[in-house]
Amino acid sequence: MDYDGDGAPSEARASGTRQSHAYEGLRSLLMSGSIPPGTRLTEADLTRMFDVSRSTMRSALARLTQEGYVTSEVNRGVRTRSFSVEEAADILEARETLESALAGKAAERATPDEIEGMRRTLQDMEEAKARGDQASYSRGNRSFHQQVKQAAHQATLARAYDTLLYPLVMRQYRNLSAQHPRSGSLEEHQAIFLAILTRNPDAAVAAMRHHVGSARRALLLDKSPEPPVS
Repeated sequence: MDYDGDGAPSEARASGTRQSHAYEGLRSLLMSGSIPPGTRLTEADLTRMFDVSRSTMRSALARLTQEGYVTSEVNRGVRTRSFSVEEAADILEARETLESALAGKAAERATPDEIEGMRRTLQDMEEAKARGDQASYSRGNRSFHQQVKQAAHQATLARAYDTLLYPLVMRQYRNLSAQHPRSGSLEEHQAIFLAILTRNPDAAVAAMRHHVGSARRALLLDKSPEPPVS
């Protein structure tokens, strides 16, 4: 068996790299929302897609199952995750709490370079909205939230936040007939940024809570029919 310079078997390193590639690739695909909830995922299709062995893909799927991105059941196979209304509400409530706390820490700890990065992202979002470029606006939105998380310099909160599957919830329950970006979205991001810029943690917490709460209320979480009027 060949060994690399660190004394580790090179085959083991290569296997770990392939598994990581399969895991990260499928995770990104799931998070993109391009696969509808409840879709069956077959090892044969996935091994072809990511050019890995079945055993490698099986290991990646086991990890994704453990982390909640997919479900695995006897006779039903592996399927993309679907959330009940109650599960979705719990996840979004947790997101609101964690992300608000991260924004408050960012107001205390963000570096000048991090603040400048947020400013540039908001400028890009404003320009994307003006030209009607929804895809670029969405990318900017995701970048801004990641920048706030990183600027918080709070690893424990960040790890808890990263375990949330809220992007999958957002995609399952999004209102496809609604305006995108949502009315007020850019202004809400600007309010978060202003609070961070002025080093006002309380305002940052409140602004982020309002923003995340508004995004949650725009979802179609209540799918039950309206009760009849007596």
